[in-house]
Amino acid sequence: MKLKTIALIAALASVSAFAQTVEVKDAWVRTSVPGQKATGAFMKITAKEGSKLVSASSPAAGVAEVHEMKMEGDVMKMRAVVGGLDLPAGKTVELKSGGYHVMLMDLKAALPKDSTVPLTLVFKDAKGVESKVELKVPVAAVAPGAPAAKAGDKPAMDHSKH
Repeated sequence: MKLKTIALIAALASVSAFAQTVEVKDAWVRTSVPGQKATGAFMKITAKEGSKLVSASSPAAGVAEVHEMKMEGDVMKMRAVVGGLDLPAGKTVELKSGGYHVMLMDLKAALPKDSTVPLTLVFKDAKGVESKVELKVPVAAVAPGAPAAKAGDKPAMDHSKH
């Protein structure tokens, strides 16, 4: 029995230690309206050691995927990142509209401004060891700290048809 307890404590300590090597800052989820089936989650991730963001999940969505959005010629393409998003050691990777982001699809309900969304991120280190970081992410119409939209501004990326 003591051996099982020690093994459990060691396993939990290793997960916490790894989780502490990945820092997630400025996370937020874009608001959605009733009937809207998808939205994006955005954040800044810094890993002390080289790692990958390999998956995401949320009880607010039927599907959560790490996506990349980029221009190919004159066409904006969005697709799931295969194999995980590289997080080079010590460099901040920004998940933002128009680039990498977490796509929340098959939303179970509207996500109103000033609510929060539980989000679990799964990381894998260079040795293949996985760990999870669980977040309560605020829902907002625009990135926290971003200036308010003015007349004539381009609208934010629309994920409602995804």
